Amino acid sequence: MINIGNKNVQVIAEVKTHSPFGWSSDKSWEELFLVAEKVGDIISIHTDPQWKGSFDHIRTARKLTSKPILAKGIHVTDDLVERAVEAGADLVLVVGRLPRVHIEKCLIEPLSLEELKTIPPSMKVVWNSRDLNTGGLKAETFEEAREIFPGWLCQASNIETIKDVKKGADAVLVGAHLEDFAHSLEG
Repeated sequence: MINIGNKNVQVIAEVKTHSPFGWSSDKSWEELFLVAEKVGDIISIHTDPQWKGSFDHIRTARKLTSKPILAKGIHVTDDLVERAVEAGADLVLVVGRLPRVHIEKCLIEPLSLEELKTIPPSMKVVWNSRDLNTGGLKAETFEEAREIFPGWLCQASNIETIKDVKKGADAVLVGAHLEDFAHSLEG
């Protein structure tokens, strides 16, 4: 956990080697896992092939850590949520819908503020600043999401250093800039 403005904020450290928007890391999955294991309260592992993820990565990570694991993917069906849990995930990111299985283990990522308004405040929510259709920034901001949603809210994407963590975040999900973020924690 990190402390931002006298508030403890969980760090979800993502083992991210690629994105479908053209980004790729110069580090291997194993190298990034070591950084994630060092700085994360929770370790995020991709399951979606668009990000070169797989359920096998969850199984591998489960053997390497006792920390909670988030299966990061869109998980468009409940079967995919089931597969993530069976592979060893403690938590599962679900984008754009509420699943009917393992709801207590799911972090929900709405695609818009309108969708966010429909999510019960008892759920854990991830507000991604990235538009998953284009790879660019959403026009809607974390601050707007925080105003709408009173429950647990995680800030995701475009977080390079601790200075990028927004007031009101209960957690941050750090991926492409994990190494820079880790260095910012040292200073």
